[in-house]
Amino acid sequence: MFTALQSVLSVILMIGLGFVLARKKWFEQNGQTILSRLVVNIALPTYMISNLMGGYDRAKLLSMVPGLPIPFGIMIASYLIAMLLAMLIKVEKTRRGAFQSMFALSNAVFIGLPINILLFGEQSLPFALLYYIANTTLFWTIGVYGIARDGALRTGRPAPSLVSISGLKRIFSPPLLGFLIAIVLILLEIKLPKFVMDTCKYLGNLTTPLSMLFIGIVIARVDWKKMKFERDYLVILAGRFLLTPLMMFFLIRTMDLPLLMKQVFIMQASMPAMTQNPIVAEAYQADAEYAAIGTSLTTVISMVTIPIYMSAILVLI
Repeated sequence: MFTALQSVLSVILMIGLGFVLARKKWFEQNGQTILSRLVVNIALPTYMISNLMGGYDRAKLLSMVPGLPIPFGIMIASYLIAMLLAMLIKVEKTRRGAFQSMFALSNAVFIGLPINILLFGEQSLPFALLYYIANTTLFWTIGVYGIARDGALRTGRPAPSLVSISGLKRIFSPPLLGFLIAIVLILLEIKLPKFVMDTCKYLGNLTTPLSMLFIGIVIARVDWKKMKFERDYLVILAGRFLLTPLMMFFLIRTMDLPLLMKQVFIMQASMPAMTQNPIVAEAYQADAEYAAIGTSLTTVISMVTIPIYMSAILVLI
């Protein structure tokens, strides 16, 4: 328990540093984008290769496969509940896609992955990646489809298609490609040269600190004057931090799964909304401000819920 709490404090300190530096104008307007690109395109892919190839063999990888349907099932169920709630509470039709995405899908890689590594150690990486695979697949298909539909309704354009070439390209993002490359090499029992593995290790070690600084910058740039605590946001918070993680908890608590997999899945399910929501909303001419406020709000609240869930997991799982 004490070690876990120290890890949470470490997370908060790094995020706090990013917050302070952003407020002191250390980062230009594109500083946030640069950090994001460094993490997603360089640090995370090399981290996948370094960690997986350094600690896993074919047998260990194959033993994880039965856990993959679980996050898919929970997120699909949560998304369907979000669709129902959007109708019941009368969310504006031009906002429903963003609402459903923020309610059901979490930031499993940019925030969830480094936090799980800090809390549980590097042995949690494969389980965090299982959740990430499901999460990124659903976001870049049904999630983006819903947001694109919002934009079509706002502008009067024809409704988009559910599956597109651009969407498929986004599913196979650099972190997922790094993961797949590592998996293929492990299954083929191919070893990379030491200098390549060392390079991947050094670059991969940037993942957690840069991710935490990025979160701090995002929080620092929230426009609190625009933060109207609408009913939509209350329901989104309930979906992110209550419904989805509790659904995961009750599903897996009696299942014959590794303890660490259960802990990681619950933590991943309790992460804030994906930072890509407002970016995608802007790209499809949906309500980007609505998505930005909702995403930022879940990110801020997660600084309270992360230690709560971590403490609860140690007691209940």
